[in-house]
Amino acid sequence: MLDRLEHAKALVIDANTNARMLVVSHLKELGVGTVRAVTKTRDARLALEAMAFDIVVSDNDFGNAQDSGQQLLDELRREQILPPSTVFVMVTTDRSYAAVAGAAEAALDVYLIKPYTFDAFAERLQSARRRKQVLKPVFDAMAAGQHEEAARLCLARFQAREDCWLHAARIGAELLLRLQRASEARALYTAIIEAKTVPWAKLGVACAEYAAGRAQNAKQSLQTLVGEMPKYADGWDVLGRVHLEEGQLEQALATYQQAMALTPTCLLRAQRAGTLAFYVGQRDEALRLLGWAAESGLDSRLFDYYSLVLLAFLHFDAGLREPLQQVLVRFEGWQAQQAQSARVQRLHLAVRALVAGLAGQGAEAQADAARLAQALDLPDADLEAACLFIAVRQRLLRVGLRLPDDDACLHRLALRYCVNKASTEVLVAMAEADEPAVALVRRAHEEVFRIAEQALTLSLKHQPTEAVRLLAERGQATRNAKLIDMAGSVLERHAKRIDGPEALAAQVQALQETWVWPINGARGRAAAGQPVTVPQTTRGPSLAPPEAADQPAG
Repeated sequence: MLDRLEHAKALVIDANTNARMLVVSHLKELGVGTVRAVTKTRDARLALEAMAFDIVVSDNDFGNAQDSGQQLLDELRREQILPPSTVFVMVTTDRSYAAVAGAAEAALDVYLIKPYTFDAFAERLQSARRRKQVLKPVFDAMAAGQHEEAARLCLARFQAREDCWLHAARIGAELLLRLQRASEARALYTAIIEAKTVPWAKLGVACAEYAAGRAQNAKQSLQTLVGEMPKYADGWDVLGRVHLEEGQLEQALATYQQAMALTPTCLLRAQRAGTLAFYVGQRDEALRLLGWAAESGLDSRLFDYYSLVLLAFLHFDAGLREPLQQVLVRFEGWQAQQAQSARVQRLHLAVRALVAGLAGQGAEAQADAARLAQALDLPDADLEAACLFIAVRQRLLRVGLRLPDDDACLHRLALRYCVNKASTEVLVAMAEADEPAVALVRRAHEEVFRIAEQALTLSLKHQPTEAVRLLAERGQATRNAKLIDMAGSVLERHAKRIDGPEALAAQVQALQETWVWPINGARGRAAAGQPVTVPQTTRGPSLAPPEAADQPAG
């Protein structure tokens, strides 16, 4: 019999009344203190976002091809909503090899095929709880933020092949990636594959390759993986991110659409694909995906404000005043709740400018757009802020409204945010075929990379001091994270051959603290405010799922 379940909390997810009540009765008979039951995966997501459960029992079949317990589990794990200490039980009628293999791949805690007996349910649940108890020191370290210690415990268990070593290895490899120890993560994933081939380990190798800067190796590994397992949604998901980081927006969209086809109810993937569809000009697709995301997940913390602003742009383009006004009302509510959030203020300003512009209130629209432009000079203004300004600017121009010095503002933001091909292509996309604006952004991109090449040439000519000074000077003038981070890299690599390294190091660090680190700190916020990851600096991008923050609570 299970121990200490009187304090446990369980969530049951099943659309069938009889099956749902049967599971509830099983859990109560086992002594579980608190049992909550819901009928929809959407309600389950909201419940799990609101509180932690010790046990989750979900049916896999909800009578809808676009919804399943497996998709729910994948999303919960990807968004780090499901604590690693929670036991997840999947119940299904599917006895096929593909279903059983998929369950093994997903590393489910318990997989039960209907009909099952109470004894089988109790035994499997007990076994899963014992495994969680074995790994409790790892989970405790993670909960305390001691990720180094948690990784050490996982590695020790894997190396000794102690009880639950494969589970420990998976957690340890993910922790190593989070700790930016890419080479160690790759070695561990490779060792796991040698010991027991599993798809998630192959995916981990690709993520580690990419985090270490070996993009082509990562892409080849991912293409092989999705070729071998075309129904492995996470493989398509990460491949889409690689395409995006390379600035291949259309390829990234096509890849995300593959993942969406496999997981049509995944809120975050819908937003990513919808955002990319907006960028590449597929507005009907963007409206479909972002509209579904807003309708299905507006109260979820996985829903990103930026998706609603893109919908506002689409409403403006279609001349739809009423839905645009509804978006503004929503933002005014969020603004009241989160008055200290600079991001919410920027998004609110953008929507308010659109409403005023469509209503013919030119002075009000220009005033809000001007405030957006002023926000671009702040340290925490990110790529999203630049996208907002460009998109609002383009739409106000269509209704005959021009901001004073808007070309100069556009030039400044392009110099700051053209840090790589991906960010440049996103800015170009937001300019929407406005040739003068597109040309200005591309010239800024060329200027930034010309400075980087000049610095590289100086470094190769054994003039690292001049290289660092050039990068620091131009980084300060443009506030471009690529140039500032490059100054730090050259300084670190050639410190022994640099004149006055202490003074230069202090200058570069001050620039990083002012113009780079405030943006990096916001990357967890759905990738600097976007449902789609766009790197802000020259550091290796994280392929781990973005954590939602600064989001509506419902």
